[in-house]
Amino acid sequence: MNPITTKTQKNKADYQVLVQRAVRKVNAPASAQLKKWAISALLGRMPSAELTIRLVGIKEMTHLNSTYRHKNGPTNILSFPFDEPHETDSTMPLLGDLVICAEVVNQEALDQNKLAAAHWAHMVIHGTLHLLGYDHENEADALKMEAEEIGILDTLEIPNPYHINKKGESS
Repeated sequence: MNPITTKTQKNKADYQVLVQRAVRKVNAPASAQLKKWAISALLGRMPSAELTIRLVGIKEMTHLNSTYRHKNGPTNILSFPFDEPHETDSTMPLLGDLVICAEVVNQEALDQNKLAAAHWAHMVIHGTLHLLGYDHENEADALKMEAEEIGILDTLEIPNPYHINKKGESS
């Protein structure tokens, strides 16, 4: 699959987002939607960037989670930042890869009574912010990252994922 370059006139930004689908017959958003969500997290934070979003199954995600995080079982999303060598003269920085387990994300949306699209958007934005250097290792960093996520989601008219009631509505 070829990456699609998205140029935004407003910010004169240039982004390339490649979507890889390593699983078939899985309920996941369209590639264009995944790209839109990733780009929404990049806008205003980086003038140009390239990243890959890879959709995987339980088996691959379990292996990656065990290998890189030393945790058993699958997780919803993993971010793999690319550490670009200093001697590289790249006009478009390679941010890294997001690996998303569609089955886990869909099950979480059901379990948390969230709209699947809203949860997917949150996961893609969350992962993209990790590639940009955000983390949630301590409370202050977590609050900063959550505020960024909430702000980005708000621009997409998606409710705050941290305040969802049992009916899937913002509270």
